[in-house]
This record gives sequence, structure tokens and C-alpha cells, in this order.
Amino acid sequence: MSEPLSRRTAIAGIGQTEFSKESGRSELQLACEAVKAALDDAGLTAADVDGLVTFTLDNNEEMEVGRALGVDEVRFFSRVPYGGGAAAGTVLQAAMAVATGVADVVVVYRAFNERSGMRFGNIGGSMSTMPLWLSWYAPFGLLTPASWVALHARRYMETYGVTNEDFGRIAVVDRKHAATNPGAWFYERPITLEDHQASRWVVEPVLRLLDCCQESDGGVALVVTSVERARDLRQVPAVIAAAAQGATYDSEMMTSYYRDDITRLPEMRVVADRLWAQSGLRPEDVTTAFLYDHFTPFVLMQLEDLGFCGPGEAKEFATVERLSLGGAFPINTNGGLLGEAYIHGMNGITESVRQVRGTSCNQVDGVEHVLVTAGTGVPTSGLILEPDR
Repeated sequence: MSEPLSRRTAIAGIGQTEFSKESGRSELQLACEAVKAALDDAGLTAADVDGLVTFTLDNNEEMEVGRALGVDEVRFFSRVPYGGGAAAGTVLQAAMAVATGVADVVVVYRAFNERSGMRFGNIGGSMSTMPLWLSWYAPFGLLTPASWVALHARRYMETYGVTNEDFGRIAVVDRKHAATNPGAWFYERPITLEDHQASRWVVEPVLRLLDCCQESDGGVALVVTSVERARDLRQVPAVIAAAAQGATYDSEMMTSYYRDDITRLPEMRVVADRLWAQSGLRPEDVTTAFLYDHFTPFVLMQLEDLGFCGPGEAKEFATVERLSLGGAFPINTNGGLLGEAYIHGMNGITESVRQVRGTSCNQVDGVEHVLVTAGTGVPTSGLILEPDR
């Protein structure tokens, strides 16, 4: 089976705003600032852009972003659903457009005031306006992503003998990396496992406060073009070796409780199979990774479904030493969603590009291949990036 998408496109520019809890400006301004920064990074202008991709959840209409920036002609625009599961999917959409000649330069963006504006858990309206799937769970108090994830994680804990302390090691690693990243919200604020275990319960005995990602204000943008064009631009290309989306039978948004086994992330398995097939790589070839860390239990489950270890083995695999900078498999070197910011995973892609370029503030030595995953518990997506050969 040929893989016509592999290694034909690259991320040539990245941009982001500062990450905060109160941006003080509109989401449109955040989007435009991030896109302008990404174009400047690539050495391009708005006149070069002919494609725009974002999330279905983004409030910034493509034509408004284009008008504000001065984009002349748009030949391709697309949106990807399923919240954080869209992150790498937006790059896949952009890469397909470029590889097929539909567009030449596609900008991907995501911007929101999620902390100062919309807040999770604020369920408004009546039960009659709720999505059908949520109407089965909301009356019993399952109103937030933390509560939805906790049911999956509780079964995982019981099945494999996993404890909340095992989850806490992910938080320790992320905050360790955030502490040395000046752009992270938790810069210079590492935590210990004791700090994690002392944080209050959010869903006892599964999730503590430090198992849950932040809510953030900010914007992120990426520029995707052909590898050939990227070579002539300002930055070292981050070649897209593989990009994939995945969904499976009987899937719901975070609440797929009617499956035979709720201790797995089958959508991520679909993504993993496609990434390895497209790239010709295996888990042991990956130098570093950004694993979507909205909640720590799903990081352990991802490690298993991506093939880094077997079912139930992540509690031994995911040590602080292995996953930290200088370890055998460092993850989330920007601090992740727990430590840097929660921009629906897009800041994981910018950090992965920096790792390929060799410009991260927590640079991993000898980067060959970087794995990026998007939101879990939902139809999701992933990428493998690598230096230009």
C-alpha cells in the first residue's frame, strides 16, 4: 500500500501568543496575533496564504481571520470536530490540501479565551437543549470532562492495579519541564510526587487537582506547505512523516461506556496503526513525544495503545526518570497541557516543531522523530514529525 502523504509536506512556521488566565483581548485578536507570528516565523506574508484550517469549536470565522490579516484569495478551508481530538487532524487536513495541489500555503489556527470566557462545567439551558448523549449522564452529575474520564480511569485502575500515585508521575514530569520553560504558566514552579498526593481530590479516588489540565487563554498557529517550498523559507522544515485521524464503533464524546472494554483508547490505536504504517517507523524509533495530557490517566493508556508497552504495563514504564529530559523517552518538554497551557493540544505541535528544529528550551539530544497525539476519549488524531533529510 503506497503512502502518498508521507514526507511530502512540512510545518514551516509556528506562532503563539502568551498563555494566560486573562488575555484582555478578543479571540479574533488572539488568532490573528498567532497567525501573524507563524507567517513571520516562516518568512511569509498573508498574501502567500491560500488555505485556512481550524477546529469546529473555534469562534473565529475563517473569512474574518483572513480579512483582518489581508489574505487575498482562499482556495481551501476546513474545520475538524471533536474538541482536542482535532489538534493533529487540522495538520492532516492542511497536509492533504497541499499534497494534492488544492492549496500551496495553509495556515492552521486555534484561539480562545477559555479561562476568562467559556468555562467547563457551566451547563446552561434546559435538559431539552442538551446533546442526546449527555442527557444520559448529566442528571447523575457527570457534567465535566473530569467526571467523564474518571469512570474510564477507575475501571483501568481496578483492572491493572494502578493507583493515583502512578498517575501523579505524569504531573511531576510535566511540571518539571514547565519549570524551565519561560513560556509556561507554571514556569519555575515544579512539583514533587508528595505535592501531587497532597492536592485535593476532584473525583476520589481517581483524579486529584494536579491530575487535571489548566484552562487557558491564548492562540497558536502553524504554517503548512510542501517540503520543497519549506526548504526555501526561513526555518528548518519539520517534515510531516505521518498524519492520521481515528474513530471506532460505539464511540461517544468522552463517555464511551457501552464498549466491552473501557480501559482502552481504541481511537488512538487506529491512529497509531496508521502513523506506523505511513512513516515506516515503530515506537522504538521515536525520540520524544507530546502526549495529550488533559488528564493524567489517559497518558498511561496512550502509552499502551500506541505500542510503547503492553496493556497494564504503563505504570512500570512511565517513571519520572524515563519520561524526563535526559531520560530514555522524554515527553511534553514544554510542560504539556498540565504545565504550559491548555490550547487544545496545539501548543504540543509547536513544541514538537521546536524539538525538530533544535530550538526548544528543553531540547532533547539527537531528535530523529517526534510523536504528537491529540485529545483522547474522543475521535482523535496524531502526527510524526522529523527533520528534513
